[in-house]
Amino acid sequence: MTEDIVTDEVIITDERIAHIQERHPNDYERYYKYLKEIVEHPQYIVETNKPYTALILNEFIEGEEIFKTVMRLTTSHDNPEFKNSIITFMKINDKEWKRILKNKRILYKSE
Repeated sequence: MTEDIVTDEVIITDERIAHIQERHPNDYERYYKYLKEIVEHPQYIVETNKPYTALILNEFIEGEEIFKTVMRLTTSHDNPEFKNSIITFMKINDKEWKRILKNKRILYKSE
């Protein structure tokens, strides 16, 4: 999506946690334990329609859980105090997983 990423740090703000808790009830509390793994080892990174924003997809086979995470990347055009930031995070179903992979441009796929 861009080579102009200025930090490898990723944060999630209290405001974004509140957003996730409000929009996707129980997802944050039940699945937060996966968030670090999702960010550090994405299975797919998919293009979005927003600049410098990645859609990260991960599937955890042992728990049969599938997640969609949206992360805003910090570039040299941003405030230097900004960090890469989780925008939202949610559990999705298999149908949504397949729809995203079929209809969006895949920027990265783990081997």
